[in-house]
Formats: sequence, C-alpha cells, structure tokens
Amino acid sequence: MERNGREACPPELAAQLREVDRLRRSGRYASALTLARTLAEANPRQARVLLEVAQTLAIWGGVPAEALEWYERVLSLAPGHLTSRLYRALALCRLGRNEEAVVDFDALVASGYRKALVLHMKRAEALEALGRDEAAERDWTLAIDEAPGNPWLLQQRAAARARLGRLDDAVTDLTLALSVQTGGEVDPELLHARGALRARLGDLAGAHADFEAGLAAFRVGDPPALLDALREGTMRKP
Repeated sequence: MERNGREACPPELAAQLREVDRLRRSGRYASALTLARTLAEANPRQARVLLEVAQTLAIWGGVPAEALEWYERVLSLAPGHLTSRLYRALALCRLGRNEEAVVDFDALVASGYRKALVLHMKRAEALEALGRDEAAERDWTLAIDEAPGNPWLLQQRAAARARLGRLDDAVTDLTLALSVQTGGEVDPELLHARGALRARLGDLAGAHADFEAGLAAFRVGDPPALLDALREGTMRKP
C-alpha cells in the first residue's frame, strides 16, 4: 500500500528506525549511519528510511552536501513529502545555495506547511544572504506574527529595516524587544544596536543612555567586542 508515493512502513522496520535514532542520540553516529544505510539498501522505496539516512548525515554528521542526495531520493518517490523539502532547503542554506533554498521555502509556504515560524525565519535569512532586504523584512514580520514580542525576531527585523533606511521603525522594534526584558535578562546587544541607530538619527542623548545601560547590563560570556563598542559609545558625549 502506498500513500502519496510512499510505501507504508512495516512495524519491524519502524523498530529498526527507532534503533537508528537511539544510536544517534547516544553519540554513536557511525553505527547509526551504517544501520540506516543498510536499511536503505534493503528498502530503497521506503521514503522514511531514506529520510533517516539524510537526517543522520545532515544533522548528526554535519555533512549537508552528502545529505542532499538522500533528500532528492525521498522527493523523487514522494514529491509531496514536505518535511523532506524543508530539510533540503535547510541543507541548501548551509551550503550557501540560497536561491534554490528560497524556491523550496516558497513551495512550503504555498502549501500551508505547519511550521510557519521556521519557514519565515529561514526564508528571511536566505533572502538576506541574497541581498533581498525588502522581502526579508516581510518574512521577519510574518515570523513575528507567529511569535509576537519575540526579542530575537524583532532584532532581526530591526536590522533589516535599518538596512532599508527605516531607522525610526528599527528603533521601535528594538524598543519593543527591550520592553519584554527585565533585570539580568536585558540584552546589551539590543541596547548597543538601539544606541547606534539613535546616534544615526541625531538623538545623541538617547544613544549615550543606551550605551551606558548596555555597559551596566553586560554579562560574563557576552562578546568582548560588544564591550569595546559600548565603551566607545559612552565616550561620545551628547
């Protein structure tokens, strides 16, 4: 019996695939890959098995170039296998093949794939790598719609808006991102980014205040370069 080009996975094979996953999660990558390849050779039309080989290579092995062949094999059997299309897109991004990745992301968005947040985040990153900032800004906005108030997403949209010359909008995004952070959770990187934008807008007092606040919020483990940038910012008197 087939479903959308995929043969049903018998219980005994499903049990072997769970063993592949157990081996991966216990750090036995080579053993997991060997077993997955063996299962794929014995079951070349089992899309689920082929996908597990691809995932083992891409995620646990860190070799997306090798994984691509296996994603392609899954999609040749089941063109509608959206999870494989998503992971192929992610592998293409890691290889710098962003134009191809965007094509996959576009198809996934058009299909209504359930992981909308991931799609918009990753497509935005690919679009930025291609220098398509207006399209990237739209995707960051769609991602924020999925996770309202997320500071990291707001920071990414602020950066895109700044590159587009929309400095006031970028400051608004960073202010909203900072508004949900308190005490030791305040991110000095956000304060530095807002301070730099305020300086560009001529709000030197606001910029100086942000750099000072960033120094006060600096934490062990934050990048030393950020500390230097904050100190340099405080040296510029309003």
